[in-house]
Amino acid sequence: MSGFGRECAEIVRAARPGSYRVGMILGSGLGSMADEVEDAVRIPYGHLAEFPVSTVTSHSSELVAGTMSGVPVVILSGRAHYYESGNAQVMRTPVETLKELGCNILLATNAAGSLREDVAPGSPMLISDHINWSGLNPLIGEEDERRFLDLSAAYDADLRAAMHKVAETTGQGISEGTYMWFSGPTFETPAEIKMAKMLGADAVGMSTVPEVIIGRFLGMRVAAMSVITNFGAGLQAHGLSHDETKSMAQVGMDRMKELVRGFVQEVGHE
Repeated sequence: MSGFGRECAEIVRAARPGSYRVGMILGSGLGSMADEVEDAVRIPYGHLAEFPVSTVTSHSSELVAGTMSGVPVVILSGRAHYYESGNAQVMRTPVETLKELGCNILLATNAAGSLREDVAPGSPMLISDHINWSGLNPLIGEEDERRFLDLSAAYDADLRAAMHKVAETTGQGISEGTYMWFSGPTFETPAEIKMAKMLGADAVGMSTVPEVIIGRFLGMRVAAMSVITNFGAGLQAHGLSHDETKSMAQVGMDRMKELVRGFVQEVGHE
């Protein structure tokens, strides 16, 4: 654990004392989830050492600490991506801060493109596994043998079961699938989407995998969920844009909020 993670955790505790249970990372267009936090304190990333301020317009770059469904939570409202700096470790200090604050559960969210006709824009998709197509890894440079991390169960089965339980209870359908990480910032080509489908991917995106690896490295239990904002290149009649990503993320937000609230309540009292 770096000194920066401890230092940032102390700043958060000074603003809002206590220990926390669930940490979340919000993806593109999903920042309004932070409005669900009660008794909240908000700390801009710029006030926290080694927290990266995102250059993406739909990421607010602030830490929000409080409660959700009666459970102490910390939300990272916005992430920095590899494509913004060329650094796969860019979210290390924020995730370390969550761990230092007591968050043993990490829920990462993102906006993603679907490769499946039955998972349409506006739908949530629970991530069961990933393909790291980028070839990048946030543990490059680690000097001890903990870097040889087992990722055979990166996405915690019990946490996924909890999310499915919430979906059933609330009458929502939620699919599950494999997420493929491309480095970005360009969208994938039709040929790359065809390849991704052949390799077994169900959705594609430009984030999340680095944070999942860091979280598992720190001993956190990890779950991740995508809001589908479009079909992959070549699978829809029109082209791709970040504006579509942001607008369709808002379409799926109400469904996402209900699932996340229920999930936090389900796992936060274990």
